[in-house]
Amino acid sequence: MALRVVIAEDEAIIRLDLKEILEEEGYEVVGAASRGEEALDIIRNLRPDLAILDIKMPGMDGIEVASAISLENICPVVILTAFSQRSFVEQARDAGVLAYLVKPFQASDLVPAIEVARARFQERIALEAEVSSLTDKAERANRQLETRKLLDRAKSVLMESFYMSEPAAFTFIQKTAMDSRSPMADIAQKVILGDLVPGKTER
Repeated sequence: MALRVVIAEDEAIIRLDLKEILEEEGYEVVGAASRGEEALDIIRNLRPDLAILDIKMPGMDGIEVASAISLENICPVVILTAFSQRSFVEQARDAGVLAYLVKPFQASDLVPAIEVARARFQERIALEAEVSSLTDKAERANRQLETRKLLDRAKSVLMESFYMSEPAAFTFIQKTAMDSRSPMADIAQKVILGDLVPGKTER
């Protein structure tokens, strides 16, 4: 099935161009909005697989919409922005945005951003599921942060040493953890130490 996407962009021309690019790449655009509040309503109602939001919109901006979507764990978010300053990137990150594109962008930029956002969203869901048995909120948050750091380091090892994409690196760690019934943090640590590499038996 095609990935279902909602677009939020206040400039009609960009919105139509984005819809055309997405559909040419095989995605299904199930909703489009020009205002932040409208976008949030559509996303809550349709529960898409991905949301692409402009930062600057009338009413709620893309950062505010992304924050609400992230809190409700609805779907991954890609932010569109004409601004590449660190402050905007940090705001987007803190709002739960998983990838962003700086305008003007090409179709060749869009697909990798979508795939990275989807992979990072799956990571977040997997981390939350792995620590869901912990009852203390602070302990759960600390465990997620520790695991996230290990995962990021392990993914870097796999990407740099074995030329994996980020989604492929995470899939390797997750599948190995599931097959061995081990926490992802343990598998990530073994990758970092060189005790576990793709295509070889775990040492």
